[in-house]
Amino acid sequence: MTECAVILAGGQANRMGGGDKGRLMLGDQSLIQRVIDRITPQVDAVVLNANGDLNRFGDLGLPVVADSIPDFPGPLAGVLAGMDWAAEQGHEWLISVAADTPSFPLDLAERLAGCNTPVVLAATPDPERGRLPQPTFGRWRVALRDDLRAALHDGVRKIRQWTQAQGESLVVFGQDDFFNINTPEDLAWAEQHLK
Repeated sequence: MTECAVILAGGQANRMGGGDKGRLMLGDQSLIQRVIDRITPQVDAVVLNANGDLNRFGDLGLPVVADSIPDFPGPLAGVLAGMDWAAEQGHEWLISVAADTPSFPLDLAERLAGCNTPVVLAATPDPERGRLPQPTFGRWRVALRDDLRAALHDGVRKIRQWTQAQGESLVVFGQDDFFNINTPEDLAWAEQHLK
């Protein structure tokens, strides 16, 4: 396997009292620890993307990389940071996952690897559109990093604007496979359903 994973720590949990959303507790584990435990068996290495004081994640035992593009341009910058780290480690592929989504599929990497396109995004069924992309969950050819860097410098911020230009593929998973925690109600639901 020549894949590694980047966990996109994302933004603050502003609607949930502030702080890093991945640090919220779900049962006896933080969301981010659940994500680490879920993705680690699927890949060769894991890196965390975050901004600000990177030492705040020192207890997780993972390398932490910040965005190289200024002004916090969003998840694509986190993917780029992961790609740059992956390239330094000799990996050909990067899997991206979100730190606030604790129950993504245990076969995510395997199923995404089943497509032979440079970018593969996870999707869920959608009654109106057939499938709804989950763009923070994807498989990215590391060799695309210079193209992605140029796109970010040119102002591209929407993930699918860039991935569609790369000839993305979508892999459809289950309806609830990418339930993410955005509100106190989401966290309460997860406590009841994601045991």
